[in-house]
Amino acid sequence: MARWRSASSASQRSRTTAQRRISPVGRWLAEDILGGGVIDNAQTTLEIAEDGRVSGRGGCNSYGSTASIEGEKLTLSPVVATQMACPEALMNQEQKYFDALGRVAAFRLVPAEQKLLLLDADGETLVRLAAM
Repeated sequence: MARWRSASSASQRSRTTAQRRISPVGRWLAEDILGGGVIDNAQTTLEIAEDGRVSGRGGCNSYGSTASIEGEKLTLSPVVATQMACPEALMNQEQKYFDALGRVAAFRLVPAEQKLLLLDADGETLVRLAAM
């Protein structure tokens, strides 16, 4: 499950709203890609590890990348994926997903809904994901 992390200092263990820092680190399931929904059984996933390693499934193939997170800015290195063949609809959705990941410039979390939005440089939503 995705974690809602809070920043803390060595000298202070209490957490206040002003100190909270929300991170996209965790496991996420795609609900929408470029405004086109998703194929229900495709299970397009994104996992961002504490060290910045990114992995998941594009719906057909497994993939990897590296995330750079600075504040609410997020960039991903080019995706490297396995090359399995799947039905055309899955391959098309996966290509849209990988293309969207290549355009990510920022993120926004919606804690009340446990959603992660991947945004382009103009702040438009590319991918909407739900916490797993």
